Amino acid sequence: MIEKCNKKISIVQQCELLEISRSGFYYEKSGEKSRNLEIMKLIDRIHTSYPFYGFRRIRQELRNYNFNVSKKLIIRLMKLMGIDVIYPKPNTSKPNPDHKIYPYLLRGLTIGRCNQVWEMDITYIPMEKGYMYLAAIIDVYSRMVVHWDISNTMDSVWCKEIVANGISKYGLPEIFNTDQGSQFTSHVFSSFLLENNIKVSMDGRGRAIDNIFIERLWRSVKQENVYLNVYENGQELYAGLTNYFDFYNNKRPHQSLEYKYPANFYKDFYKNNHY
Repeated sequence: MIEKCNKKISIVQQCELLEISRSGFYYEKSGEKSRNLEIMKLIDRIHTSYPFYGFRRIRQELRNYNFNVSKKLIIRLMKLMGIDVIYPKPNTSKPNPDHKIYPYLLRGLTIGRCNQVWEMDITYIPMEKGYMYLAAIIDVYSRMVVHWDISNTMDSVWCKEIVANGISKYGLPEIFNTDQGSQFTSHVFSSFLLENNIKVSMDGRGRAIDNIFIERLWRSVKQENVYLNVYENGQELYAGLTNYFDFYNNKRPHQSLEYKYPANFYKDFYKNNHY
């Protein structure tokens, strides 16, 4: 499908013409051992069902599947998966001055309109012989997925590009909420938000409940799509998620929206309020 040796059309242009994510095309199988990949898949399922579990409870759940693994391995794999490890840590280092932590702005806030609050997060996606990362932005009021992408690495530039694409489609949000991951606390990412006069909000450390709406999105994505399919490469994953998010935004009714579809709810709000 993609011709690597085509001198007339670059790989980037070919991906755009075929509507394939560059990150999906460049997907490479993980170097992790097959046993560790199986453990990561189980950790992902446990974390999706119980996002408040720390490594101790996850370790116990793994034992129920006959995986008796060390604390060190679980913490390493959870870190690789982008899952915050909840356990006491010694305060032995000073925070990076370029990685500022912003206060959580949503506590007690009444969210009553679209583009008032966007939330963004990254999650681990298990595949047949490896894994990738999925990042997405959700408009909290309408539950609509504003933009998303997959990658084989997590970095701040990638996250910034996703936000920029979301803004180009739907305009600027008032508040942008994330967790305290290094991709979001980086100067590259936070300065982009501030330069666009967007208020930066960050969850409390280890508090999955603060980002509850996108946590629910991850549960839906994985239980309704990822766990039901066996994606072998990034192109298959990208195509499958493209279909799912179209379904999620345009065909999946939400109880909290009086069984309306997120995309229609978003559009109706602006139509009725003359924005």
